[in-house]
Amino acid sequence: MQHSIYNDYIRVAVSEQGAELQSVYLIAENQEYMWSGDSKFWAKKSPILFPIVGGLKDGKYSWNGQEFFLGRHGFARERRFQISFQAEDQITFSLEDDEESRKVYPFSFKLEIDYTLIQNQVKVTYRVFNRQQSTLYFSIGAHPAFSLPIEAGLEYDDYEIVFDIEEDAPIYPLSKDNLLETTPVPFLKGKHLPLTKELFYGDALVFKNLQSNTLTIKSSKGKRGFTFTHDGFPYMGIWSAKDAPFVCIEPWQGVADSVDASGKLEEKEGVLSLEPNEMFSKSWSLLLW
Repeated sequence: MQHSIYNDYIRVAVSEQGAELQSVYLIAENQEYMWSGDSKFWAKKSPILFPIVGGLKDGKYSWNGQEFFLGRHGFARERRFQISFQAEDQITFSLEDDEESRKVYPFSFKLEIDYTLIQNQVKVTYRVFNRQQSTLYFSIGAHPAFSLPIEAGLEYDDYEIVFDIEEDAPIYPLSKDNLLETTPVPFLKGKHLPLTKELFYGDALVFKNLQSNTLTIKSSKGKRGFTFTHDGFPYMGIWSAKDAPFVCIEPWQGVADSVDASGKLEEKEGVLSLEPNEMFSKSWSLLLW
């Protein structure tokens, strides 16, 4: 089931399944920004990545001397969330651990995903609560996909990503097992990244410690675009399926295992730790025009 929130500027739809963003619509311009979810390329639209981001080495991790198998990007995107709050311009979804989740992730948690509209901006907030009397280890990330071209009459490669700070950022290639190689490859220099479908033929562009807190997707040939703000996320993935008419902007708190990962959850690169009764919160936002 989908639920909608709206104000005078935008309308947003979110599914209970995975608390997944389904539609971001600029009312005055009759403009949709989200990817359609066409299964020919990729059936998802904006999955929540929790309690891991990316894949695990050999598909498993160890914790307290036990092995657990957990699929790429975790299980939250496949679970049905409950609505814990809803207003005209805001909605909050929640997911709690249960017998099924503890088979692959033996921790007691509560995850909240909050969508709030502020004029022509969508703000998405993740909150993780530790509900046990020991340290909670987790990662979380976003994976929203945006249609390109945004406007009719334009082409995919009419668009570019513009970062707010001059970057000198390498990327970390993915192995055939979707693990991160340890040696980075020089890639982004400056503020501008022209978008082409060929850019993603080698899979996602994975960055560590980008300096920019915002990026803008726009075209000099069009009027429509958006600014994506992701302050406080140390990792970033930019991805599209091969030849697909969309681009994913993915701020992450956590990252896929490297090819030399130990497999221990507490040693996983980017893993977050939360002490008993503590709460983690982080947001990203989308400003439309």
